[in-house]
Amino acid sequence: MSVRPSLAESPLLAMHGIEKSFPGVRALKGVNLTLGRGEVLALLGENGAGKSTLIKMLGGVYLPDAGLISIDGIDVQLSNPSEAIATGIGIIYQEFNLIPGLAAWENIFLGRETSFGLVQRTEERRRAEALFAKIGVAIPIDVPCGELSVAQQQIVEIAKALSQDVRLIVMDEPSAALTPQEVSRLFEVIRDLKRSGIGVIYISHRLDEVFEIADHVLILRDGEVVGESATEVLTRQRMIEMMVGREIKNEFPKHQHTIKGIRLAVNGLGRANAVRDVSFEIHAGEVLGLTGLVGAGRSETARLIFGADRADRGTILLDGVALKIRSPRDAIQAGICLLTEDRKSQGLVLDASVRENFGLPNLNEFSACGIIKEKRERSAFANYVDRLSIKIPNQEQLARNLSGGNQQKVVLAKWMEKNAEVVIFDEPTRGIDVGAKYEIYMLINELASQGKAILMISSELPEVLGMSDRILVMHEGRITGEVCDVANATQQELMELAVA
Repeated sequence: MSVRPSLAESPLLAMHGIEKSFPGVRALKGVNLTLGRGEVLALLGENGAGKSTLIKMLGGVYLPDAGLISIDGIDVQLSNPSEAIATGIGIIYQEFNLIPGLAAWENIFLGRETSFGLVQRTEERRRAEALFAKIGVAIPIDVPCGELSVAQQQIVEIAKALSQDVRLIVMDEPSAALTPQEVSRLFEVIRDLKRSGIGVIYISHRLDEVFEIADHVLILRDGEVVGESATEVLTRQRMIEMMVGREIKNEFPKHQHTIKGIRLAVNGLGRANAVRDVSFEIHAGEVLGLTGLVGAGRSETARLIFGADRADRGTILLDGVALKIRSPRDAIQAGICLLTEDRKSQGLVLDASVRENFGLPNLNEFSACGIIKEKRERSAFANYVDRLSIKIPNQEQLARNLSGGNQQKVVLAKWMEKNAEVVIFDEPTRGIDVGAKYEIYMLINELASQGKAILMISSELPEVLGMSDRILVMHEGRITGEVCDVANATQQELMELAVA
């Protein structure tokens, strides 16, 4: 292989022979990684491949058990995050590191907000607005981050990294909650960084992005490097095969099912200006895709149907019967469930075991006289562990210690046990690797084949086009278009409807 142009001189970053083990797990096995100045290196692999462990060493979170890290030819030991920042390394972690009670601008400059003991509020607010303008997304800078959407929090994290004086920046799934339009603007920012000689390590499960923005690809599997190549000589299929270690012929395995009568009917649903006069129907056995830009009202619509927010107006009918949904309890009892966009804060109790998470919405089934029948609960959950291929050492594993794909499967398992008739998936594959995505898609097919009504909300347009029977597009709280001929629809068509 010819020398990468960016490495004609000494590399900006070199990681040699990196080893890391945790109790019972060898996470990294002699990993070598190099990054040139002004280069974008895509770091790929399934969840659990070792990507996060590797970048946490750059962020000063972990120390390697063996191996060397050098920046600009000088060996460094990054013992804590402060040392990493001082070295010029910026990290955008997949798991947000924001203080919910602080405003966006306060989070961006937290720890760097004083000058001669004074907080430069006016200057920091101005700089925050300039950063958001550079990224191309308007964020209300005074709203506490805990009240922002997942996508807005992602933009705050990106702005926080860009506000630092970095020579190397790591982006771990930075686009997972962003729409194509916002991803396009993010890529313009990355190209600006390249022109400034800043190196970028880009981690994503969205392979279209890798081909668009990355110069070089490094692939990990089970803690080892299994492939390294210039992006331009790789095919999508070869990339997937190296990541998962097996052949996946159809990335979006959409199955055709018999679509029958209307199961869910939503009429004139609204809440303030977030959701305005939304009406649609989902049939038994149908997968209805719902997409749109951030802030379009997609998740807000799902929350109204599920009772997480109270609607100001509108009606919801299930199998022709009008429902009074005042809370999630009402929705669950009626047969409606929601896999939330933010599974960690809204879909799981992270410090509870996976068994306990599975049992929470099914306590009536697994308890008698206020006593949980743990044996029955364990037996039921064991069936789903096998059926959904949930990778856990035992049922007492804490939910927070699972990969994103396995967390999503635990959430899905509890609702499958509930046997809901309407299943709402809000960004079902956000931050999940291609292998786990495939399994989630197969589960969606299975539910549809059982006559369930599926609402799949996604900002990933290939996913929407690949898995939906019909697609709705929202903009500023309203439905602005419907696509029935999905087989012949294009991403451009959906984007035009999303900005209508």
